[in-house]
Amino acid sequence: MRKLIPFILFIFLCTSCVVQNTTPENTVKLNITVTKITEGGVKDIVFHDSGSDYYYINRGLENGLNLDSLNAKVLNKTVTLHLAKLIGGVTSEHISQLALGDEIIYTEFK
Repeated sequence: MRKLIPFILFIFLCTSCVVQNTTPENTVKLNITVTKITEGGVKDIVFHDSGSDYYYINRGLENGLNLDSLNAKVLNKTVTLHLAKLIGGVTSEHISQLALGDEIIYTEFK
């Protein structure tokens, strides 16, 4: 039983950090200037700002986005990100929506 409790706690913490079904109300809005766009993880698209921060679209390359077209559209421009909130109100680096001005480039909102 003593070994089972840490295992259950581990599973709970891992599953609660998975971002699913985000809504605008469950995100933090942030404006950044995109200085670099790279591929990371498993087909993720990573947006770097002028500091050391980065934000990603999970499996963005599998969802119809393209690094070349994103570079042409948002590189060195200020974009608005909606970042998913995790349990406890912690803000993740997971991009739920990406917009340039009034144009929504990517969204998970339904």
